[in-house]
Amino acid sequence: MIRISVPAHLRTLAKIPDHEVLVDVEGAATQRTVLDALEARYPALRGCVRDHDTKKRRAFIRFYACEEDLSNEGMDDPLPEEVLSGKEPYMIIGAMAGG
Repeated sequence: MIRISVPAHLRTLAKIPDHEVLVDVEGAATQRTVLDALEARYPALRGCVRDHDTKKRRAFIRFYACEEDLSNEGMDDPLPEEVLSGKEPYMIIGAMAGG
């Protein structure tokens, strides 16, 4: 089981009661398979985290794990062992802009 930390605005949209959800991933746990599992469990998130067609990360969404920004890493790269073991969450962060 992979722990995913979901930001408040997406929790509200998908009616997720807690700040973290658990998803079960078939096969290798990568960013792509984790996000696929999250969208399958919470269909309201489809198109919010990733584009419907290209499956690329939305501009104001970032992905973190183990204090590292994974946003620009390969979507099919394996996740860190700490995430796979459940010790650390895979975090989806709503980025901010402006000035």
